[in-house]
Amino acid sequence: MPPFVLPDESGRLVALSALVERGPIAVMFFRGHWCPYCRLNVRALIKAYDRIKALGADVVAIMPETQEYAARFKTEADAPFQVLTDLDNGYALPLNLAIWLGVEIERLLSYLDMASFHGNDGWVLPIPATFVVGRDGMVKARFVDPDFRHRMAIEDLLAALKDAS
Repeated sequence: MPPFVLPDESGRLVALSALVERGPIAVMFFRGHWCPYCRLNVRALIKAYDRIKALGADVVAIMPETQEYAARFKTEADAPFQVLTDLDNGYALPLNLAIWLGVEIERLLSYLDMASFHGNDGWVLPIPATFVVGRDGMVKARFVDPDFRHRMAIEDLLAALKDAS
């Protein structure tokens, strides 16, 4: 997995290398605090979090939102894991996960203040994705689907984290 250093919801810099030192990590890309599918996925993660930690693993969320909205996402969900900010999709872009939504989708989502959420008006979001990264920094499993409604099943995530342990 390409290395990263991104700020968490409180502004503290977090490196992938430091995360994997503690054990396998699920690196998860979310579209934003406003996304109902992201919120559902986070609820499922929270329900499984004790089982994830029992495997010696952890989760980190990556979102293209400012720290204010990343913090809101974490607080509203009561997420026990870190939420990292990937402004301008700087990390998602080289992973080929960032997509421009286009004019039609921009019109459909015009009720959202995306420019405020992202700190820009680019209308670019990451494709929701999950990467299970082992202590060696290698991707052990992944799930990427451009259909934002589809996410890695929790049981598949747990199995991948167990295998990566």
